[in-house]
Amino acid sequence: MRAAARAAFALVALTSAAGATTPPPDPIAAELARWAEYIRTNTATDELWTQIKPGAETVLGRAEQALKQGHRLLALQRLAFVNENLSATTYIGQRTAEQRKDQAAFEAEWKRMGGELKPQRAAADAKALEELKPAAVRAMAEAALPQVKIYYDASLDYGRSTTPDSGLYYLGAAQAQRQFTAFARKLHEPEKGAPPPLRALAPELDDLQDALLAAYRPPASLDKHRDFIGANAALKEARELDAAGLRYGALLRYLEAARRFAPLKPGPAATPTPAAVAEQLEPLAARLDAPGTDHSIGRLMLQLAQFDLAEHAQDGNVAVAAAVANDVLPRYFAALQAAPARAARPAPTVTVTLVRWPYT
Repeated sequence: MRAAARAAFALVALTSAAGATTPPPDPIAAELARWAEYIRTNTATDELWTQIKPGAETVLGRAEQALKQGHRLLALQRLAFVNENLSATTYIGQRTAEQRKDQAAFEAEWKRMGGELKPQRAAADAKALEELKPAAVRAMAEAALPQVKIYYDASLDYGRSTTPDSGLYYLGAAQAQRQFTAFARKLHEPEKGAPPPLRALAPELDDLQDALLAAYRPPASLDKHRDFIGANAALKEARELDAAGLRYGALLRYLEAARRFAPLKPGPAATPTPAAVAEQLEPLAARLDAPGTDHSIGRLMLQLAQFDLAEHAQDGNVAVAAAVANDVLPRYFAALQAAPARAARPAPTVTVTLVRWPYT
């Protein structure tokens, strides 16, 4: 009797094992692992790779750390950033020596890639990614979509004015944006909440631009010139996405521009404690967790703040988290409301003064 019971138990175990399915690997984790292996095994010694490798290693490591902490959206955002550089170097490494040095060979490759990228070089369709969820994944994909044409168009001039290698880099960057958009489609996860009620952001973009220009004065404009350039570049991209009707990408870039601008604001810089910032974030996190709306774009910003708090728990330098709590997330919630009423902006004017130089 016992032998029969043992045999029956063994049969059930074998049947269960045969029917068991291994869960599919996490696409983000797999992609991070793939790029980590690429960096480890790439033995190239050219100038481009030696410039890109250190920064790519750092960003990739921070993406892996974010994923381990459960900040999945933040890990994806950092993956999107590093993917461009690493994909471009991969593409260059696959080119022949002639394509990398000879102008005619480079331009022939540029034409070939033009055909390959033709579907994505068309004007970005505001509905191209409307089925993609959650909103944060759609936002990252929308931001990547127009970059295919932008990088492709720029690559020819770069190759002609500098070296074929530089032109090939931007061809590779164009391909990288197409690949990331395709990768984002693999991450489609139906969100329980409804899509966020997005609208044109022209008023907010104008206000942020005005504040940025007003702050761009010496000594800040000299000491933090690169930071101003980064904030303005994100703002310019947000405006272009907004004009194209790519509202998700526009909102994401607008929030990134605001986060970059926060430490550039004039006046004494506040130095809040990590505990104080964490307390500020609590009610904002509760609003993001409220059912009914897909707040994943806001949650991405929250994850950025939470990562910053964890990273700087000891030294207390939580400027990024403070910017998210004080400025970025309030802007996010305001952007989901009706556009604020504003007086019409004056038409831009240009004054030209002609000065006659002596003896001319």
